[in-house]
Amino acid sequence: MSHGFELEGAAKPGEWVPRNAALAFFSAALDALNRLVLRVSMVALLITAAVLTYSVVTRYFLKSSTDWQDEASVFMLVGATFMTAAYVQSLRGHVGIEALATLLPAGVNRVRLVLVDVVSALFCSFYSWKSWALFHEAWTEGQTTSSSFAPPLWIPYSLMAAGMSLLAIQLILQSAVRLSGGEVQKAAA
Repeated sequence: MSHGFELEGAAKPGEWVPRNAALAFFSAALDALNRLVLRVSMVALLITAAVLTYSVVTRYFLKSSTDWQDEASVFMLVGATFMTAAYVQSLRGHVGIEALATLLPAGVNRVRLVLVDVVSALFCSFYSWKSWALFHEAWTEGQTTSSSFAPPLWIPYSLMAAGMSLLAIQLILQSAVRLSGGEVQKAAA
């Protein structure tokens, strides 16, 4: 049973793979990591739903304070959002403006796509770097939230930084694939 985490032959027939063998390996490895992160994030979302439901029930019926539930839910939602950004990018699922794609000649559109990937990779790399700096600051200074529960801020900052790092790596990989000659479609068996 493969569970979808194999690196060799990770692409199924009819899927696109990079022409370059090294990029294909890194693409398959990142895809496996993204799918693992996706599964963990799905569990986090289910836990968040359960925690929020518990919060509503205890506030309504038991009239008790639920500070920790709100912050735990926000932390898990932040984590799930940032950590799955690379998976969404691997599917090219982020919002994009495609109005120009139909108007531009194919060659110009390819250049536009490369520029978008490179500029996005640069922006996400910068954001990732700043996120790690924010994490380090929260860790070394022992920063916490202002609530009575006061969980440490390094938790959401680390999830944000790790997620943005994965997204930057995904964008850099996609840029490298485009710049190295693109992808080829594996033939159906």
